[in-house]
Amino acid sequence: MLSAGLEKATHRRIAGVLGVLGALLALMLAGAGPASAHATLDSTDPRQNSVVATAPQAVTLTFSESVSLSGDSVRVLDPAGKAVDTGNPAHADGKGNTARVGLRSGLANGTYTVAWRAVSDDSHPVGGAFTFSIGAPSDTSVSATALQGADADGVVAALYGTGRTVAYTAFALLVGVAAFVLVCWPAGTARRRVQRLLMTGWTALLVSTVAVLMLRGPYERGSGVGQAFDLSLVRATLDERIGTALAARLLLLAAGGVFLSLLVGQLGQTPRPVAPEPLDGEQNGSGGPGGSEEDAEAAELRALERRAAERPQHEVRLGLGVAGLVLAVALSATWVGADHASVGIQVWLALPLGVLHLIAMALWLGGLAALLVALREGVGAEVVDRFSKIAFGSVAVLAATGIYQSWRGLGSWGALTGTEYGRLLLVKNGCVVAMLGVAWVSRSWLARLRSAPAEAVEVAPAEPAEPVAVAAHSEDPVRQAQLERQLAARQSAGRDRGLTPTRAGLRRSVLVEALVAVAVLVVTTMLTNSPPGRVAGEVKAGAADAPVAGGAAAAAQTEPGRTVELKLPYDTKGRTPNAKGTAIVTLNPARTGPNEVKLALDGADGQPVDVPEVQLAFTLPDRDLGPLPVALTPEGTGRWSGTAQLPLAGNWVVSVQIRSSDIDQTTPTQQFKIG
Repeated sequence: MLSAGLEKATHRRIAGVLGVLGALLALMLAGAGPASAHATLDSTDPRQNSVVATAPQAVTLTFSESVSLSGDSVRVLDPAGKAVDTGNPAHADGKGNTARVGLRSGLANGTYTVAWRAVSDDSHPVGGAFTFSIGAPSDTSVSATALQGADADGVVAALYGTGRTVAYTAFALLVGVAAFVLVCWPAGTARRRVQRLLMTGWTALLVSTVAVLMLRGPYERGSGVGQAFDLSLVRATLDERIGTALAARLLLLAAGGVFLSLLVGQLGQTPRPVAPEPLDGEQNGSGGPGGSEEDAEAAELRALERRAAERPQHEVRLGLGVAGLVLAVALSATWVGADHASVGIQVWLALPLGVLHLIAMALWLGGLAALLVALREGVGAEVVDRFSKIAFGSVAVLAATGIYQSWRGLGSWGALTGTEYGRLLLVKNGCVVAMLGVAWVSRSWLARLRSAPAEAVEVAPAEPAEPVAVAAHSEDPVRQAQLERQLAARQSAGRDRGLTPTRAGLRRSVLVEALVAVAVLVVTTMLTNSPPGRVAGEVKAGAADAPVAGGAAAAAQTEPGRTVELKLPYDTKGRTPNAKGTAIVTLNPARTGPNEVKLALDGADGQPVDVPEVQLAFTLPDRDLGPLPVALTPEGTGRWSGTAQLPLAGNWVVSVQIRSSDIDQTTPTQQFKIG
């Protein structure tokens, strides 16, 4: 009955915690605004889709955040696909959020394509393309290979992602196991399995960091894996923020190696033996009148001796704990300082919370690996209880920091299903919920372990088995085989003597929990490589208020009978009158070159509706061109117009991003053919 009541109380507490977390998530997302990470192109000079009277001397791009540039970050191609830029783009006037490349003299009239590729301040490569015209628009034939997008080589991307996943896993293993032995099981540092876990984490983190450093150059530039050994690319990577972080991680790992040697050397020493307390029948003077006073003095003396014997180890654990915490914070900063948390809104808060998130993840997931070994070694329920408390605290920190990171990265409910980042976040949360379910099963096994006194105590390490002398060429082969089987059985019993049925069940559930944790780490790596929330679709039109030199953009020449009308039903899932309706896009003359574009938004009742934000863009997937945004000019309620430059023939895709409220948005798309 008591067990059933305890189980019901546990269920109520879990339900309460989940309810509070759900309410917090709803409140955070309900008030969320647009996320900010990954550089987006804010403006260009010449302006996108503009027509200038004379050839400019340079092309300048302005981004939403600082970017890193390489020798081919900005390329300008004439209508025939020939490069007309001078190469080696640089920051304009020393501003880190700009890129400028010079143009050759004597450029002819026509439409020019600008392909750009850079590395945003959060270490992710971004890219795109746009067009402008000199004198008058013209047809252009730009080869697909000349346009460089933001996609890395497939092999390089796979190796780079694997390296990052291994680095996350190794960090969790190194920090989690070290914390486990410092807080829960100091005697574990003397066990070979624990030492192997620590060295595996340290070595894997070292190797993966070197691999990521070498692969970063080819990953940014979209080149093959053979460029990983190009020292010029490695030097260029070291000049970037992520290169500095990787170099700092290598230096910290050198200090981590010294820390591990001290950890194993100090905690792995056999503690000084303390005289055991005498049994009742062995106490001297128990029958005399002063016996009780003498017994009290002897007990106090033994307690003082015990504390004196334990004090050196406590001081060592405290010193190693402080040093380990500093190393863990510094190592986690090498990820947080070069990722999503380092840019965007509330950087001052995102950075420390990102560090807390990583350390909590390591304490939980790395501690699970150490617990698997500890259960195999026969630790008592006291050790498991200590880790259970640490795991609970880690999960609480992960939940709080994870909610904040989700709010910061998503920006809206629609981004949960409408972006790759949101979908990966849902998968990660599903894996974490599965881990919590398995952890609940583990706690039930722990309760059984506590309730069985014979199993709750720690099993002493097995003494090495005495060698069984067997002659190399025994005259009795049957006897020799029997002795060998006995020796193998003794060794196996020594290995598994801590695996009682309850411990074995607990170890199985912890193993499942650890396997799910690996999936969480893989998805986490994919999350860090994905643009957060709506940033994935934010490529704004760079319409400037000041007129472009040489005159404003030339209007497209319309032709009767050449209008194409595209109807795109939309539904932002909101409750406002403008949340559902039809977007109507018309193009004239619907051919390569400049096209007059009109956009109309009608509600469900067929009447024009206005929205807080609308964006229109065209993409040519077969030629890896776009998105090419259109600068829209309002022409009344629910009506806009603009000019779209469609330089190539093919199957284009028009997208209309519609936001009907602060949190409700959708992006309907439709395919159409030009030429």
